[in-house]
Amino acid sequence: MAEHGAHITTASVADDQPSIFEVVAQDSLMTAVRPALQHVVKVLAESNPTHYGFFWRWFDEIFTVLDLLLQQHYLSKTSASFSENFYGLKRIVMGDTQRYQRLASAGLPKKQLWKSIMFLVLLPYLKVKLEKLVSSLREEDEYSIHPPSSHWKRFYRAFLAAYPFVNMAWEGWFLVQQLQYILGKAQHHSPLLRLAGVRLGRLTVEDIQALEHKAAEASITQQSARSVREKIKSALKKAVGGVALSLSTGLSVGVFFLQFLDWWYSSENQETIKSLTALPSPPPPVHLDYNSDSPLLPKLKTVCPLCRKTRVNDTVLATSGYVFCYRCVFNYVRSHQACPITGYPTEVQHLIKLYSPEN
Repeated sequence: MAEHGAHITTASVADDQPSIFEVVAQDSLMTAVRPALQHVVKVLAESNPTHYGFFWRWFDEIFTVLDLLLQQHYLSKTSASFSENFYGLKRIVMGDTQRYQRLASAGLPKKQLWKSIMFLVLLPYLKVKLEKLVSSLREEDEYSIHPPSSHWKRFYRAFLAAYPFVNMAWEGWFLVQQLQYILGKAQHHSPLLRLAGVRLGRLTVEDIQALEHKAAEASITQQSARSVREKIKSALKKAVGGVALSLSTGLSVGVFFLQFLDWWYSSENQETIKSLTALPSPPPPVHLDYNSDSPLLPKLKTVCPLCRKTRVNDTVLATSGYVFCYRCVFNYVRSHQACPITGYPTEVQHLIKLYSPEN
């Protein structure tokens, strides 16, 4: 019986491995924190642009710095990120011969710590910036006009064409790793943990007691600092730790309201889309200073300027505002990449089909 009890209390590598629900929940926690804080900053910036506009313009950088302080504090003090510690998990160094005796209060070694910070903080920041770049390039590709021989145009179109496949391969990599973790074929639910040289495990009773004991010792050590240099160093550490602790406390309290904020944000998004679609149609484009008496234009408004016949499938060229047959203007723009009347540079994507009540 005693042998059986000893077998139960001796943890193995598989005993402390968290379930897929725990690791997915802690992953989604920080994913939900960012849009919630971003929405709060957006509301503040719209209410008072003078005081809070700076925070909205530099939100990504400010959030990254705060996230860096938060994650560095938790990784060095609890061997876990904020979200992992929130769900009672810790990071265990792979290949460590003393990993069974290593407590969470010891913190991660510097190599694994900085790798973890890079994948937890720097990589999401770069991913957000890349997504914003892709979004702006797509918008520019849809609404801007470039010369046919523009090297920049060809480059970013190739980039936009390749990005969905790269993103699909990236997400597929994570999906395959999660499936292997569910089937028990892998110790990591994320390939980033493998690259950081760690795996996730549950906090034990010894870990919790050691963390509480370390916090008590830290407060006593700070009070017994003697030299001025030690006091300054201790004050700086205390300030950084205080910022990280206050931030983590606020996040711990606010985490229960994240789902509500997400719902509110999505609801407002839908209302904004509905209000935009309900707006009246914009006025027709102004033809700049072009002479409307040009011989290229037919006298009858129902005649196509290209084929000189009654228009079929009326299509307007958004660049200039003139209306043609769809087949005529499509072939012309595809060949010349310019408006047949004004000569303005244009593309096929600027053709807009017109619908009349008779159609």
